[in-house]
Amino acid sequence: MVVRASVCLRRLARGRRSAQVGFGRFLANRRVTVDRLIEGWSDRTAAAVEGRHVLAIQDTSEIDFRTTPKRRRGLGEIGKGGGRGVLLHAMLALDADNGNCLGLVGGRIWTRRGRIKVTHQKRRTENKESHRWITTAEQGKAVLAAAAKVTVLADRESDIFAEWAKLPEPDFHLITRSMHDRRLASGEGLHAAAERFAFTTKRLVALPEREHKRKARPAWLSLRFGKVELVRPRNTRDRNLPKSVSLTLVEVIERDCPTGAEAVHWRLLTTHEVADAETAWQIVDWYRMRWTIEQFWRVLKLQGLRLEDSQLETAERLIKLTAIATKAAVTTMQLVQARTAPDCEPAAVAFSEDEMAVLDKLNAEVQGATRLQKNPHRKRSLKWAGWIIARLGGWDGYPSSKPPGPITFKHGLEEFHAMVAGWSLRDVCMP
Repeated sequence: MVVRASVCLRRLARGRRSAQVGFGRFLANRRVTVDRLIEGWSDRTAAAVEGRHVLAIQDTSEIDFRTTPKRRRGLGEIGKGGGRGVLLHAMLALDADNGNCLGLVGGRIWTRRGRIKVTHQKRRTENKESHRWITTAEQGKAVLAAAAKVTVLADRESDIFAEWAKLPEPDFHLITRSMHDRRLASGEGLHAAAERFAFTTKRLVALPEREHKRKARPAWLSLRFGKVELVRPRNTRDRNLPKSVSLTLVEVIERDCPTGAEAVHWRLLTTHEVADAETAWQIVDWYRMRWTIEQFWRVLKLQGLRLEDSQLETAERLIKLTAIATKAAVTTMQLVQARTAPDCEPAAVAFSEDEMAVLDKLNAEVQGATRLQKNPHRKRSLKWAGWIIARLGGWDGYPSSKPPGPITFKHGLEEFHAMVAGWSLRDVCMP
């Protein structure tokens, strides 16, 4: 999928009927389970995060597969209207210092089987769809065990009292955008309490474009913060949860919003200690990195693999295809990101040891005779590997040339994976 930039089985098979049938049989095989595929997401992440402060970003995306009333393909309802598809919940690991993507951590893929008749308030947390925010974070504790510190980032849907009560540990923190005007131990609401906090500083922040929602623009944000103590909801079925949890609220508001634009207003709850404005701005900066997962969804659905165009006939196969495509999308994103990222990430975050052995051999071959045509990056770093792949894709390697783009990387990866296939046969004895 990474090489062909597609999830279409016909394209992946390169016109070979036997390969296309083989891919279909793989997806139909009962021993190929979604759980096992998701376990494979983090096979390189656990080593890549060692000793780092990791931002573990989780989010849910709807994968809308085209259907008709006569061709539902076993898919359940998603979103509003008559959309049918699967839901993908994933967690990405980023380096908190530089934003580099270190790989996938875990998640869940499912399709809805009809509507639940028991109301939301009458179900325990573990019986709700929203429980995925907690279970995925728990997966993160195991996968990210070698990290020096972990901060889980999420948007408003993750504002669940059970999450605040169960997940935090000394080096395992949460930052979530608040959804609810929660009741506090003082008796007032969260929003009213925030009004009493004094604004400390202002900062000019570059807001990225949000497709169909907002154009990229600068915004002056005013900041205030303070301690809050959330009280357990009165109507919760989880009576074993503590009666309250102590957090910090960091609030940023765009008080002078341009005409016609929607003002920025983020209420961020966190388990991190926030003693001053500098630390509070750090919480805001970490939260802004959450948009990396939006870029990931675009690679998966729109600008890259175009997962939603798949015509596979059954929900079971579509769910497995989604699991495989999710891993492919992260690899693609890592290679493109490496073009401008600092020369610090190891190639192991995207390539196996056998693949790096081939890269070692190729490096000497694709380099030129002059200093300007030598690979300038640290050996076995991700940028070093990307330089080699770009050379295979037709880039001239000169520092003054335009940086290689996604198409160049695509062509280079096609060449590279063909070479890896040949390298794997080096010790095969033909009678």
